[in-house]
Amino acid sequence: MIVEVRPTADGSNTLYVPALDEHYHSTHGAVQEALHVYLQAGLEPALAKASGPAPVWVLEVGFGTGLNALLTLQRSLSSAAPIFYDTIEKHPLSAAVIRKLGAERYILNPELLECYELLHEASWETPEALTTQFALLKLEGALQDLPLAEDTYQVIYFDAFAPEKQPDMWTDEVFQQLYAAAAPGGCLVSYCAKGSFKRSLKAAGWEVESLPGPAGKREMTRAWKR
Repeated sequence: MIVEVRPTADGSNTLYVPALDEHYHSTHGAVQEALHVYLQAGLEPALAKASGPAPVWVLEVGFGTGLNALLTLQRSLSSAAPIFYDTIEKHPLSAAVIRKLGAERYILNPELLECYELLHEASWETPEALTTQFALLKLEGALQDLPLAEDTYQVIYFDAFAPEKQPDMWTDEVFQQLYAAAAPGGCLVSYCAKGSFKRSLKAAGWEVESLPGPAGKREMTRAWKR
């Protein structure tokens, strides 16, 4: 897959896929979008409910450039609860693309450079403790083909390409699979706010709410497993 590095409005880089006419992140700001959608709306409520040393389990659909994982790792460093982070990617980026992305622009915080490298150097299919507070499991393949533990994940980051670009990822069956994998009381968060997406979530059993979106988007979606 051919990709091009593009700057975004907050100074961080993203990737553009000409074949899909699609960016990996918002052009209004890759980092600010990730923080708003995935950490503030998804991770923070889970951390607030965490008790004792029990880990918070996160499932990410779409590892991509590793940005969501990096920001979650950063947050784990100041969290009382450790984070177990499982992430799925059907088309992992090559080391050459990661270098081209330009870590010094992408990360913004130089102190995270080593963490960023650890994320991408970690083996696939093998759990690795990157810090005492953050364990990573990278899974290569299609979400639909991967068995997921049931009633496990307190947070699901759903970060697939847009429905019109990757329609097989936005089906009722996919959200039924994720509903089964979510822990009771867990949530799914996504940048997408399309009506068809919300209807599929509801059909799978999720309780759906619309939240204010990140810069450049009016709304985002959060769904709960009650």
